[in-house]
Amino acid sequence: MRLILAILLPWVQFFTIGKPVAGIFCLLLQITVIGWIPAAIWSVYALSQYNTDKKIKEATGS
Repeated sequence: MRLILAILLPWVQFFTIGKPVAGIFCLLLQITVIGWIPAAIWSVYALSQYNTDKKIKEATGS
């Protein structure tokens, strides 16, 4: 579900992973039609990093 959100509304996805400043910057980027593609790519990348960090925390018990 978050992946679909990351592609369609990249700025909202940043708020769901706890990065509101990046979400605001992404919204400004998404406002331009040309910026939509980089915003979506950035959002998907940030989501994958978030998932990786979450798995590492679970594995180390922190």
